[in-house]
Amino acid sequence: MRHLDRAQLSSLLDHPIFHLVGTAADDMGVECYVVGGYVRDLFLERPSKDIDIVCVGSGIELARAVAKRIGRKAHLSVFKNFGTAQVKVNHFNVRSAQCDAPDLENGNDNGNDNVNNRSARSDASDLKNGSEDLELEFVGARRESYSHDSRKPIVEDGTLEDDQKRRDFTINALAICLNADRFGELVDPFDGIWDMEDRLIATPMDPDITFSDDPLRMMRAIRFATQLNFEIEPETFEALQRNRERIRIISAERICDELQKIMASDAPARGFELLFQCGLLDIILPELAALQGVETRNGRAHKDNFWHTLEVLTNVVKTHPLQTHPQQTHPQQTHPQQTHPRPLPSGRGEAGAVTSTGNESLPLRGDLEGSSEGSSGRGASSLWLRWAALLHDIGKPRSKRFDPVQGWTFHNHNAIGAKMVPQIFRRLKLPLDDRMKYVQKLVSLHMRPITIADEEVTDSAVRRLLFEAGDDIDDLMLLCEADITSKNQQRKQRFLDNFQLVRQKLVDLEERDRIRNFQPPVDGDEIMARYGLAPSREVGVLKEAVKDAILDGVIPNEHDAALAFVDEQAAKLGLKPIVET
Repeated sequence: MRHLDRAQLSSLLDHPIFHLVGTAADDMGVECYVVGGYVRDLFLERPSKDIDIVCVGSGIELARAVAKRIGRKAHLSVFKNFGTAQVKVNHFNVRSAQCDAPDLENGNDNGNDNVNNRSARSDASDLKNGSEDLELEFVGARRESYSHDSRKPIVEDGTLEDDQKRRDFTINALAICLNADRFGELVDPFDGIWDMEDRLIATPMDPDITFSDDPLRMMRAIRFATQLNFEIEPETFEALQRNRERIRIISAERICDELQKIMASDAPARGFELLFQCGLLDIILPELAALQGVETRNGRAHKDNFWHTLEVLTNVVKTHPLQTHPQQTHPQQTHPQQTHPRPLPSGRGEAGAVTSTGNESLPLRGDLEGSSEGSSGRGASSLWLRWAALLHDIGKPRSKRFDPVQGWTFHNHNAIGAKMVPQIFRRLKLPLDDRMKYVQKLVSLHMRPITIADEEVTDSAVRRLLFEAGDDIDDLMLLCEADITSKNQQRKQRFLDNFQLVRQKLVDLEERDRIRNFQPPVDGDEIMARYGLAPSREVGVLKEAVKDAILDGVIPNEHDAALAFVDEQAAKLGLKPIVET
């Protein structure tokens, strides 16, 4: 992180939108601050976009005043039941804050989620002169109290300090004043700057109260620690362990959103390790927690499949990281910053400042609070390949057996795991569409390349693998290579070498036989017409026979050869063609 004094913060906030908000607040006679993640990310030099504004007064009235000053490009949404408002701005001109006045009378902002959508005219001159899309959230400073069975607070008007006390973590409780006489002044009553310096996640108040009041904050603590590579302060982590059962009052959708953000981070395995250590994993994803442990019988032990799974996940991330982080747009600093490669405690002495130059362009936020899903496609960079890695051995606890000769076995764990995937996705409110089927397929097939690589790599086996995996064959091979975590380097290298043979055969056979996603050249309709059959067992037998013959290399993937083969097999069933082709 970097250290910034008031002059440097003023320079970083020297953008028309902040001056416009500050001026509107001054005209209303209220204190006004930019707070939370945007401020945190200024110090951490992370991209930032969404702007949270707190005023000591009515956040809704301030939002209205700001929208009026911006003009027709402003879209004002008022959520009166929650005391909040949102202003979205299309193509805000960073060179001039002069805008047309909006027609506020035409909007309906008397209830919850009523949106006053105005015409936002796209102005090419704005774009050329340096314009951008902005989103500002407004709220009045408030204090909150909670009932035991809900995370919905009872809200009262409060001071800035009251508002900062209700924040989840000290690093998110920072505020910078936007009023003209105090512009750029940092308000940090809970030493959030020092916690960023020490790379710590800590709560502003008693962590037991923080987590009991809103148990989702437990997931957020782990998510922030994962995304930022911070440690969770010991007292905070102990409170997290004590309050873990409170997570049960949180909806699956909110938990899923945090899991997705953990999974999309640069080190998702660390997030799942923290979830396991604090006990949340046993509640949220018990099937994964059940993988942990080593059992020994007759002097023979199996590996710990939980830590193996996290190693596989890490291997996938290292090989194919998600490309979801936008380019960082914070102004360049003129002195080098001090960084910590790992979270290390540091003394809270005087911090040396660095100099930063101002920039009219707003820093844009990355994914700390943004979209959690990442890529929704099926490529190697897909978020769902990570889910396949996490769940690939999920069937092992149910398939675990001890054989006096073989030792520990997990026969058919891939098939058992594949059946568990839809259940897990449904419970976690993950999508049940092609993304779930993709994960299910990879879990089902992940042993196939390993089995092939452990034996003679035959054309027949590779053809069948290519046929069943289809377009997902490349991702399947990536997962299987990541699954080789043996500490026996000679055995590991043998598998990896054989995987290269499998990969080459996949290329050669696809070029020659066109097996990927193939359909047999003789289909059921042709078989029924040729032999005068209704839909029946015989039709299924012949279809399966011709498919197997092509995959086994008995006949080429061509129509005439396939039809001749069907005639041979039909004759064995006592069938004769009634239609000659």
